[in-house]
Amino acid sequence: MPITLNNPEGLMTVDVYRQVAVATGSKLVFVAGQVSVDADGELVSEGDLAGQVEQCYVNVGTALAAVGGSFDDVAKLTGYFVGWTPDKMPSLIDGIARASAKLGMNPLPPFTLIGVAALAGPGYLVELEATAVLD
Repeated sequence: MPITLNNPEGLMTVDVYRQVAVATGSKLVFVAGQVSVDADGELVSEGDLAGQVEQCYVNVGTALAAVGGSFDDVAKLTGYFVGWTPDKMPSLIDGIARASAKLGMNPLPPFTLIGVAALAGPGYLVELEATAVLD
């Protein structure tokens, strides 16, 4: 496994992800931002942030599997959230927990959350992109 995740002493410990990822592999994989759509392009979980988060993780997992990777290989995740406010955090955590159970992700790599005004299509609440390193 080319990724080692940790929470260094002196930094706040975050329960839902690790602060640092060390990558030692040789092939970089950049997964385009994934929104909550199925293979037919149909919106999944309209109006449900947790459900959309879960589907975005599933889509990233599908992209990684297509190149021989998994979430064990992810060095960094970035999430874009429409109209983000801190009161949405429980829905985000619920969606991550559901995706973690489905995909076997634990612990999660470093994660950056960015609030945005809109995404590419109507009804999209979240978009998730990943950078992975494979051997």
